[in-house]
Amino acid sequence: MVRIISALILAVTAVCASAAEPLQLVDNPPDRHIVVKGDTLWGISGKFLKQPWRWPEIWQMNKEQIKNPHWIYPGDVVMLDTSSGTPRLRLGKSVGGQSGKVQPTVYSTPVQQVIPSIPPNVIEPFISQPLIIETDDDASAVRIVATEEDRMMVGSSDSFYASGIPDASVEKWHIFRKGKALKDPDTDKVIAYEAFFLGNARLTKPGEPATLRVTLAKEEIGRGDSLLPAPPPAIISYVPHRPERDVSARIIGIYGGINEGGTSSVVSLNRGKNDGLEIGHVVALYRTRVSVSINEDGHRIKTPVPDERYGLAFVFRVFDNIAYALVVDSSKSVITGDIAKNP
Repeated sequence: MVRIISALILAVTAVCASAAEPLQLVDNPPDRHIVVKGDTLWGISGKFLKQPWRWPEIWQMNKEQIKNPHWIYPGDVVMLDTSSGTPRLRLGKSVGGQSGKVQPTVYSTPVQQVIPSIPPNVIEPFISQPLIIETDDDASAVRIVATEEDRMMVGSSDSFYASGIPDASVEKWHIFRKGKALKDPDTDKVIAYEAFFLGNARLTKPGEPATLRVTLAKEEIGRGDSLLPAPPPAIISYVPHRPERDVSARIIGIYGGINEGGTSSVVSLNRGKNDGLEIGHVVALYRTRVSVSINEDGHRIKTPVPDERYGLAFVFRVFDNIAYALVVDSSKSVITGDIAKNP
């Protein structure tokens, strides 16, 4: 696996750089940080920057490196360099062995030890499981048509029969049930449906109907429930960066069906690939405010005031018209209807 070093140092085009918004270091930043297991790129940057999401700038990464970044590993030494007048991060010699001394290190690091952008345990279920259904075409869906021994519901290790599986090329399947409709608050049109995840199944015998066995049951599974192929979860490789286009989205849901969220909540946005959103985009969260007062006649008067910015969210999964984002910073409760736009 290619390491970060020369590609980052030699990059000449810093993304998202703005003379009006110079990078600001935290008070008394460390001169170095030794990367340990459990670190995230966002967290490491927060040791140096007041705005951790702008860390591609302090690494002086270009667009191509942002979309296909080289990774850092436990034992790498991240060093702060201010000699040029502009802060930047470099990689020093790696620390190896138990003594803590700087030693030559041979890299045969497993993929799972690569330092991720954000905590993977928080978003893994949203990467590996279906979240939404973007089509209302029920005719082409793979559905459970019968259960083993005419049972009403099935669970782990039980078999069932499904119609619509064309061949044996896909072995692993997600089982889900169509949930509530997701409406665009700007148009009031249904843009997708939530997919209520029920479990996983493995194809044991192709045919019409095909036979499958439940390998994981989160909820009871029955006739009429639907299936989707279960590809390996995609690795989150994008690093945080600004959207290149203007984004104006609304929060249309908070995972878990709750009315309010906060830091570490997962929210759905009413914009997606078709609107230029991609994995790694950072959006700022705003709340529209209205000042209410009473005039001389005793009538209530509502006066719009500037939107209040209160947080940041990291986009980690994108569909055509919907995106899912992790709230990484929030000074107040996150509620549906709040605005997400360029930071």
